[in-house]
Amino acid sequence: MSEMAKGLFPRAWVKKSFYFQARISFVRVKYLFLTWLTVLVGSWVLYVQYSAYTELCRGHECRNAICDKYRRGIIDGSACSSLCEKETLYMGRCLSTLPNNQVYTGGWGDHSGIIRCKLGEVVRYELGEEPEPRKETPVFDKPNRGTSVEKFKEMLFNHLKSKFGEHADLPSLVGQILSVADGNRDGRVSLPEARSTWALLQMDEVLLGLLLQDRGHTPRLLGYCGDLYMTERIPNAPLYGFSLPWPLVSWVPGGVQRTMDQWFTPSWPRKAKISMGLLELVEDIFHGTYGSFLICDLAAVHFSYTDRHELRLTNTHVLVPEEEFRRTMRVSKCETDADCVYGVDCRTSCDPSEKRCRQDPVMPNLAKACGMLKDYILRGAPSEMREELERQLYACMGLRGNAGQMNMEHSLILNNLKALLWKRISHTKDS
Repeated sequence: MSEMAKGLFPRAWVKKSFYFQARISFVRVKYLFLTWLTVLVGSWVLYVQYSAYTELCRGHECRNAICDKYRRGIIDGSACSSLCEKETLYMGRCLSTLPNNQVYTGGWGDHSGIIRCKLGEVVRYELGEEPEPRKETPVFDKPNRGTSVEKFKEMLFNHLKSKFGEHADLPSLVGQILSVADGNRDGRVSLPEARSTWALLQMDEVLLGLLLQDRGHTPRLLGYCGDLYMTERIPNAPLYGFSLPWPLVSWVPGGVQRTMDQWFTPSWPRKAKISMGLLELVEDIFHGTYGSFLICDLAAVHFSYTDRHELRLTNTHVLVPEEEFRRTMRVSKCETDADCVYGVDCRTSCDPSEKRCRQDPVMPNLAKACGMLKDYILRGAPSEMREELERQLYACMGLRGNAGQMNMEHSLILNNLKALLWKRISHTKDS
């Protein structure tokens, strides 16, 4: 080998070695940077999640505030002793979506349930500033000391009358509420128990839940202390479907989402029984004992069903007394029909001459219920009844609130649907 070749070989080897080491260094720096970036982003996500959790989930504050008032003799109720002294009523997983409306799973002896509690607004302040003391709403100031039981009954009656109007059965509802108010079952309602009951009744969801629980439409009230209360937990929620992770929501088309929702449903006879429960709820709140009610957000997420496939309305916020709806619409100004909406889907039409909303709802509860049930009950329906079921559902969806003879048509369609479903499942074990 020539001298020139001998000189070139070590030089090429050194050059390759230097290039290889430089490449390794670059790869190390790249992975070090990516690791640092991952840790940084992960820490930020954890911080955001923790901040959101601590703002939304403040069950300890709720418990402390309630138990402080209980120990001071301001409030009392069937759950106070278990919550504040025996500690046999406990909060589990946080389900809150609003800071001032605390929702937790909970346990109380053999019962599992959902615990709800109201809190004041979160006070925000800049770093380095002293937080202002939380201003408490005086929710436990009624009835006043010295109020007699008869006076308290009168307060309850007037409150119910303002909510539901004049009805012959209101005294019976007052008696039912007084029975709930007697938390320790000693045959009398004490002032602290009365204050707790009055605070609970200011929340429409509690009042409407009490109204419907005897008919089996809402979860039972298990106990209360102040305005903290616990209802039974309904295991199968929502009625159908599932919640996609938020990054995927905008990427999945609505039609695909609806199809996927139907994958997670029970067998058809059980779906028929659950559907019967929804139809019976609609029937009971249409010209019921305490007037008519509108469901102003009829979506599957607000319904659940028990292990025996009995439907429950788990969010009574969506119920509105029809009289309240009419009062609101009468004073609402409008330019188009789009201005005449109450809640999510309770609508009236706009009177263009007076620029005010009309008071009659455009679509009754039954039509909206059939629209929600259509895909649910038709999927997997027996072939020999599918055509008739589909025909009745579309007739039901065509109901309009301001149509002539609506009451008679409403009852006829409702009874036909119930009869068709019952005829199919009455001989099965699911009935």
